[in-house]
Amino acid sequence: MWAQAFFFWIFAAMLVGSALAVILARNPVHSVLFLILAFVSASGLFVLMGAEFLAMMLIVVYVGAVAVLFLFVVMLLDVDFAQLKQGFVQYLPIGGLIALCVGAELWFVTSNWVRAPNAAAAASPSGTLANTRALGLVIYTRYVYFFEAAGLILLTAMVGAIVLTLRHKVGVKRQSIEAQVARTPATAVEIRKVASRAGI
Repeated sequence: MWAQAFFFWIFAAMLVGSALAVILARNPVHSVLFLILAFVSASGLFVLMGAEFLAMMLIVVYVGAVAVLFLFVVMLLDVDFAQLKQGFVQYLPIGGLIALCVGAELWFVTSNWVRAPNAAAAASPSGTLANTRALGLVIYTRYVYFFEAAGLILLTAMVGAIVLTLRHKVGVKRQSIEAQVARTPATAVEIRKVASRAGI
C-alpha cells in the first residue's frame, strides 16, 4: 500500500509540474515535450487506479497525436532548429532528468504488469468483466456506428490538416493529372522536317 501512495505522489507531482511547464514554456517544442510527460504521468495514475485501458489510450493515442502535433507545429511556425541546437548543452541536464523520470514510470508500470498481470481484473468487483473487455463489448456492439462516425470525423480532420500545411516548393517538377488528361496529339507531338544528314 505504501508503494502505491509513494508512486501516486510522484506521478501527481510530475503531472502538475509538467502541466504548468506546458503553459509557462515559451518554446512550442518544449511545451509539446512537457505535454508528453504530463500524459505519461497521467497514465501512471490510471494504472494505479486499475484503469489500464485509459492508461494505454493515453500512451498510444494521445502521445502519438502529440507527435503529429509536433510535426504540424514545426510546419506551421517554421521553428529555427539552428537556434534550438545552440542551447542543447544548456538544457541537457533537465532533458536527462525528464528522460529518467519517464523511464522510471514506464519501468514501474511494466514491472507491475509482469508481477501481477491480472491485478486490474482483480480490482473489478467479483463476477464482472475487466474494464477493457467491458468497454470493448459496449463500444463494438451498442455504439459501433458512433465509433465509426468518430473515426470518419478524425480522418477528415487529418486530411484537412495535411492540406492546410502542405507547401509546394518552387522549382520542383510535379505531376499534373489535369494537364496529362487534357493533352491532344497536336500538343503532345511536334513534327519537324529535318534535312538529310543534318541534325536538329
